[in-house]
Amino acid sequence: MTPQIIILNGGSSAGKSGIVRCLQAVLPDPWLAFGVDSLIDAMPLRMQSSDDGIDFDADGGVSVGADFRALEGAWAQGVAAMARAGARVIVDDVFLSGAAAQDRWRTFVGDLDVLWVGVRCDSAVAEGREVARGDRIAGMAAKQADTVHRGVTYDVEVDTTRTESLECARVIASHVV
Repeated sequence: MTPQIIILNGGSSAGKSGIVRCLQAVLPDPWLAFGVDSLIDAMPLRMQSSDDGIDFDADGGVSVGADFRALEGAWAQGVAAMARAGARVIVDDVFLSGAAAQDRWRTFVGDLDVLWVGVRCDSAVAEGREVARGDRIAGMAAKQADTVHRGVTYDVEVDTTRTESLECARVIASHVV
């Protein structure tokens, strides 16, 4: 199988973005990269702290509402449309609802070939990265480290706790034929 889409799932500060950049460097063909953070940044500010949009709790919890889900669905369908039009696409996502999020993606991608990638990281290491980044709510990494993987099935998993992004990208790339 030669995937048309590579979907990376992992908690906040797990190292997904670094892996995506490395994948773009090591894969022989050009791949576009899209991340859920960019989707959130593209939304009106009023949606970034509302019950219908996305709300970030002071303890690192994240909740999403109906308007967010609608825009997320449109975004995912757009990503799938690009792949159907011939672009190869890497998605950096956080499956807040675990298996239910993967099921939504499966609906959007339909018959496209997808490489499902789990990006794991020890919660204490992810918390350290979260602090070092300075642009994340404290506690988000710990809350998401395991919950985003509940019930999700992968073709390949990498662990960034002690493995650099480039090595993780090479492992993933070895599954792209």
